[in-house]
Amino acid sequence: MTDLYQSQRAMRNMRRAAMQRGVIAILDVGSSKITCLILRFDGPDRLREHDGVGPMAGQSSFRVIGAATTRSRGVHFGEISVMNETERAIRTAVQAAQKMANVRVDHVIACFSGAEPRSYGLAGEWELQDSVVTEQDVARVLAACDVPDIGPGREVLHAQPVNFALDHRTGLGDPRGQIGNRLSVDMHLLTVEADVIQNLLYCIKRCDLELAGIASSAYVSGVSSLVEDEQELGAACIDMGGGATGISIFIKKHMIYADSVRMGGDHVTSDISKGLQVPLATAEKIKTRHGGVVATGMDDREMIDIGADTGDWDKDRRTVSRTELIGIMRPRVEEILEEARARLDAAGFEHLPSQQIVITGGGSQIPGLDGLAARILGQRVRLGRPLRVQGLPQQVSGPAFSSAVGLCLFAAHPQDEWWDFDIPAERYPARSLRRAIKWFKDNW
Repeated sequence: MTDLYQSQRAMRNMRRAAMQRGVIAILDVGSSKITCLILRFDGPDRLREHDGVGPMAGQSSFRVIGAATTRSRGVHFGEISVMNETERAIRTAVQAAQKMANVRVDHVIACFSGAEPRSYGLAGEWELQDSVVTEQDVARVLAACDVPDIGPGREVLHAQPVNFALDHRTGLGDPRGQIGNRLSVDMHLLTVEADVIQNLLYCIKRCDLELAGIASSAYVSGVSSLVEDEQELGAACIDMGGGATGISIFIKKHMIYADSVRMGGDHVTSDISKGLQVPLATAEKIKTRHGGVVATGMDDREMIDIGADTGDWDKDRRTVSRTELIGIMRPRVEEILEEARARLDAAGFEHLPSQQIVITGGGSQIPGLDGLAARILGQRVRLGRPLRVQGLPQQVSGPAFSSAVGLCLFAAHPQDEWWDFDIPAERYPARSLRRAIKWFKDNW
């Protein structure tokens, strides 16, 4: 736990140093594409002179000066499976973005899906020495949270204080400087498979880049796709990617739950490939041009040419009706949405004051998905696009780039996490001693 705390602190310091130098890269490592955006931090005043644009929803401290995207290779279910291929794809995306921006970057902030995230709710209390809450008191109350046994081979990815209470007043966002006697906190802890993070770190290092931060795709997609009211009142974001579908729940502008389903748009493509007996590239083309999940009477008459170059005249000139294509796609999309609903039910989403669900990601662009999702999820559903940020090219502003844009906002305005505070050193030996005593009791 101590090593992770120190490495996260080191990454935060690196991010701060990179921002002071003015340039940092954003890397979204997905199963279907790898996106790299390069941000320049100039401050709002210089941008206003240059652009004549006023501040845009607090995003005026940076602008996108380079953007590139390439087909992902060697990534399955949001996790790296072939290191050399992923390294090559990351290098391609980063070099193309650097060329467009005409700068060299050394530091990247990365996000990924998959790695089987699990959420925990923690609580801690601390008696204040002085009546005024200081930074040190916040650090001590965070350290007082009893960390659960997260299991072997897992690491903490996010540890965010969601709510503070001072004496009998709860719902405080930031208690520093307020007066009271007893401080308590609710913290959300998100853990992932350690091997997946280690592979990503190693891959980025092999690309001669330094990692200045890491985040979960489900979290950053929610940051960019949910509007302020939805984040405040409570809403769920379902990010339908290529290899995995990320689910996050927000309330009071904090993420309180995250999970992922190991299915996505690539599985729909694979079903089309098997059902129509065509290569994956052709299946992807058919899905994007003619795909859908709701059949109408017209679709029986709409014939789709399946062009191929096998040399067999009959096979190369086959046609299928759009109804057949929808019949292949719909069951898989329904399965993904039903899995997502099961995760939301397990998290107790129906108890939130607002029942809004936002679907984003590349897989959300299938025509008719919002109607089907509203029926399966049984809630108010809308399709989400990421917020506009300054300098973002048109081709990377669609739903497929929600996590990349969310990562820009995460880089510019990160929420307070456990490692932003100096946790008192005496907390660590006490915890390890407590664990040692428990181990002796259990085993002797």
